[in-house]
Amino acid sequence: MKNNMQSMKKEIENCIKNIPDFPKEGIQFKDITPLFKNIDLFDKYITYYATQLKNKNITKIVCVDARGFIFGTALAMKLGLPFVLARKQGKLPDKTLVSTYNLEYGTSTLEMHVADINDNDNVLIVDDLLATGGTVEAVSKLVQNLGGKIHGYFFLIELTFLEGKVKLTNVCKNDNINFYTLIKY
Repeated sequence: MKNNMQSMKKEIENCIKNIPDFPKEGIQFKDITPLFKNIDLFDKYITYYATQLKNKNITKIVCVDARGFIFGTALAMKLGLPFVLARKQGKLPDKTLVSTYNLEYGTSTLEMHVADINDNDNVLIVDDLLATGGTVEAVSKLVQNLGGKIHGYFFLIELTFLEGKVKLTNVCKNDNINFYTLIKY
C-alpha cells in the first residue's frame, strides 16, 4: 500500500505546475488544475484517502470556497457523508454565521449556514492547500462556534515554511487534531 501511495504521490507531484510571480511578484503559485484533467489519478487520490478516513467517525465534510469544494465534494461522496459549504460572504441564502480573517492585503469573510453543523458533528475541513492557515482558521472558528468538533484537516498541499499547521493546532479545541496532506513543500 505504501508503494502505491508513493507512486500516486509522485504522479500528482508531476501534475502540479509551479508558476513564478503569480498572482504577484515573489509568489511561487502551485497550479493544481492539471490534476483535474487526469480523472483516473484524481479518483485514485480521493479513493486512497477515503479508505484512510472510512472508520474515523467523521459525520460531515466542510469544504472551503472555492477549490476545497472540488476535493471536499469528491471525498464526501466517496465516504457517503454530507458536505457543508464555507463560502465567501453573501453567497449563502439562509441564516449564516460569519468569520472575518486577515490577508496579506486586507481582510476577507467566510460564512456557513447556521443549521449545517450541530453539537454531534465530527468534522473534517477540506481545502486544496495550507499556507498561513488564515482561511481554514476562520472556518475552524465557524465549525466550533456552531458546536461541531474538528476531527482534522485535509489538504493536497502544505507549504510547511508558512507554519499554517501551528495556527490550526492552536485554534482547535481538540487535543488529537489530524492532518491529512499528501504533498509538502
